[in-house]
Amino acid sequence: MANETAIVAGGCFWCTEAVFRDVIGVSQVESGYIGGTVPNPTYKQVCGGDTGHAEAIRVTYDPEVISYAEILDVFLGTHDPTQLNRQGGDVGTQYRSAIFPLDENQFAEAEAAIERANADHDGKVVTTIEGPAEWYPAEDYHQEYWEGEGQRNPYCLAVIPPKLLKLRKSFQAKVKSA
Repeated sequence: MANETAIVAGGCFWCTEAVFRDVIGVSQVESGYIGGTVPNPTYKQVCGGDTGHAEAIRVTYDPEVISYAEILDVFLGTHDPTQLNRQGGDVGTQYRSAIFPLDENQFAEAEAAIERANADHDGKVVTTIEGPAEWYPAEDYHQEYWEGEGQRNPYCLAVIPPKLLKLRKSFQAKVKSA
């Protein structure tokens, strides 16, 4: 069976990328922009909040190892899907919680995942289902950010380790062994 793709947005893409690089069955994670109106947006434009894009990740995974539903559960379980247009100190529509299904099956799975998350969050999940929309890879220096520059970035050092801890605690069976 061929690899499949999932696109999700859950705040800062450095953070969601770091989480999914540790998930079993995931072979690639690319940071980028989706859901806006400006073609080929830059990081600066997206951070300005005027393009309509979300900071997102495109995950390539093996469906025989991890299902799309499990990808979505990890996604919804490692950021706060109840915060509208923000994650912690990151505020704006570019940090919204959103799922970008690539076909009808993914759309149905996204609805089901949000329903499961709502059961855990008293019905307060604000994650949207959006698209179809064009994917724009982020600039090279954003890719694999946590493995390099992120280790020296105070923001990343404050935000990413708790997310990785949550991944290991809540989704132990889905974490790559070191």
